[in-house]
Amino acid sequence: MTLKQLQYVVTVADTGNITEAAKRLFIAQPSLTASIHELEKEYGITIFSRSNKGIEITTEGDEFLSFARQILDQTYLMNEHYTGKGTGKQRFCVSSQHYSFVVEAFVKLLKEYGGEKYEFHMRETQTYEIIDDVSHLRSEIGVLYLNAFNETVIKKALKDNNLSFERLFIAKPHVFIGNKNPLAKKRKIRPEDLKPYPRLSYEQGNHNSFYYSEEILSTLDSDKDLVVCDRATLFNMLIGLNGYTICSGVISEELNGPNIIAKPLDVDDHMEIGYILPTSMRPSPLTHHYIDILKETIKG
Repeated sequence: MTLKQLQYVVTVADTGNITEAAKRLFIAQPSLTASIHELEKEYGITIFSRSNKGIEITTEGDEFLSFARQILDQTYLMNEHYTGKGTGKQRFCVSSQHYSFVVEAFVKLLKEYGGEKYEFHMRETQTYEIIDDVSHLRSEIGVLYLNAFNETVIKKALKDNNLSFERLFIAKPHVFIGNKNPLAKKRKIRPEDLKPYPRLSYEQGNHNSFYYSEEILSTLDSDKDLVVCDRATLFNMLIGLNGYTICSGVISEELNGPNIIAKPLDVDDHMEIGYILPTSMRPSPLTHHYIDILKETIKG
């Protein structure tokens, strides 16, 4: 196995096409195919399945690519540290529930460590996908929450996927609403105050159980439920429909604008927000930097 072969495999995966990958790598297509076949033979695996429709990444190929990306990223960081020159693009990926402080920290990291070339991914996604991304090393780090209701289920999923959870902070439940919502005048909101308004929550796909819900108190009865896939849509509906969502209360006016406000929710509950990492692998220097920036962002 060579670093060049790893780069070949990653490029083919990124392009989804052998011909396009060969063009990007400035290599003849037969040579590229032969190199990948040699790698597959060396490890006794099939990285790509091939058909008339093209190529697809196999399950074992998906696992192999996770390690390949990690090795290439570490090589980039080592070269940059000792020579001042990186080889290829700086790569980094975060998977998270929809928290503005996570995005804010991501932006700070990119500005500080992105360098001349980079490929950074910020995945605000479903809870199950966060766990899956980090366990398969598609993301270096994930951010999600635990509380008394979901803790047993989520911690079991983390253990089954060889992931650890580290607390960032404890948050009391808040309600995000538009600043013109009638509830905006209240100092503290009670659950019964929310009854007339639409409740907004994030879609959780095939794992749409209460335990994977991004919003705490998801089992509370609501006559009007709206389910969305992205933060922009949720915020637009908070404003346009006088809706609400239950959250941590941490909000960035710079990123989310001045029209969304957070009000304390008068319930006996909490959110333990933290990050997840693979237990089998030491975090990269870039991941450590990101964790430090996360902590600074929260304090700010």
